[in-house]
Amino acid sequence: MGIKRWLAVLGLGAMVVGMGVGSFIIALRQENLLPADVYDLLTLQFLPVGLRVLLPLLTGSLIMFVAILRLGANLVAPFRRPGEEVVDSLYDYSQRNRGPQVVAIGGGTGMPSLLRGLTRYTSNITAIVTVADDGGSSGRLRRELGVLPPGDFRNNIAALARDEALMTQLLQYRFGSNVSPNGSPDGDGQERGELQGHAFGNLLLAALAGITGSFDEALVAAERVLAMRGRVLPSTLANVALVAEVAVGEAASRRVVGESAIPKAGGRIRRVSLEPANAPAYPAAMQAILQADLVVIGPGSLYTSILPNLLVTGIASALRRTRATRVYVCNLATQPGETDNYSVSDHVVAIQRHMPAEKGNAPGWVDVVLANGNLSIPSDAGGGHTVFVQPVGPKDVKMVTADLVDEQRPWRHDSAKLAWAVMSLGFKR
Repeated sequence: MGIKRWLAVLGLGAMVVGMGVGSFIIALRQENLLPADVYDLLTLQFLPVGLRVLLPLLTGSLIMFVAILRLGANLVAPFRRPGEEVVDSLYDYSQRNRGPQVVAIGGGTGMPSLLRGLTRYTSNITAIVTVADDGGSSGRLRRELGVLPPGDFRNNIAALARDEALMTQLLQYRFGSNVSPNGSPDGDGQERGELQGHAFGNLLLAALAGITGSFDEALVAAERVLAMRGRVLPSTLANVALVAEVAVGEAASRRVVGESAIPKAGGRIRRVSLEPANAPAYPAAMQAILQADLVVIGPGSLYTSILPNLLVTGIASALRRTRATRVYVCNLATQPGETDNYSVSDHVVAIQRHMPAEKGNAPGWVDVVLANGNLSIPSDAGGGHTVFVQPVGPKDVKMVTADLVDEQRPWRHDSAKLAWAVMSLGFKR
């Protein structure tokens, strides 16, 4: 933890101070400014020579140890989890700060599970999040205030906040259905409050954007305010819309605009794109990918969370140029309206179909695919109806399987299992 060297320096400093105090006492005695009996008491003349040396050393070391222990406890008290020892807090902090540079690309509800687990291994985490969301509270703030949709950012910020349990409750809190005379009419003729349906975290980010002048500066401010164990960045600052070609039955494909509308289109998604197509990547996001030791793509909705990031100009290029180990984490379950009947191979093929064509001997976009291998959990566990993605691997990419299931909610990844599996894949750097 880098503590022993500083303890040695502290001990050396105490010895130097002790030598100075001893010299001062001797000088006082030589000048007859110190009575003989006081001098004998201070220098322990009534003890054998060995004890005169050993007793001050032991007593001083004990005092220093107690002082350091209490000082350390007071300094780390604001950051300790209940029941955690000081040494454990210091060790965890030191190890996380020395951890690898990890970049996670995605959005939705999948990536926070990954981030939550990764914080046990490193604090050098960058989450790159899609900005194509246009539904719910995020869509309303996007239309009314012109800010980037804050919903996915809020979810990942909560996962990286130091006091995650409290911050998650606070940031995810949604204002209720209070009726307001100044609200807007809803479907049953009543009027809803202006705050109805808004998550507090979305409003916080919108407020920070107004205070700082831009959404990316708002994210930096949130990082400081919430003492985050990492950072969250947009894939682009452009106001993009997600567009899909959806085949419904035997009819020709129809064009569906809007991230929230695509899963409801009721057909098979053939292709998605961004408008404008040339939206530039956020420079800090590209830099993070190029400097990473590990880049994790997913988990998250294939067409509405993963691909909107990879379609941004520059993100795919940085992904191919990075020297980091690149891992694609496939979803546990198929997603109605997006990936019905998809296998792991189908997920990978869909991404390959959307990625820009490779030139020459350019490396691919991924080194290994991580998929769930535990299909033993009943589909109705947790009160849902989970349809697991079958671990049929792609032909041209290495696939690794592991038990990644949260047994209480089998449609979601277990944070600890997922993070351990990802970190176990190692790093090329």
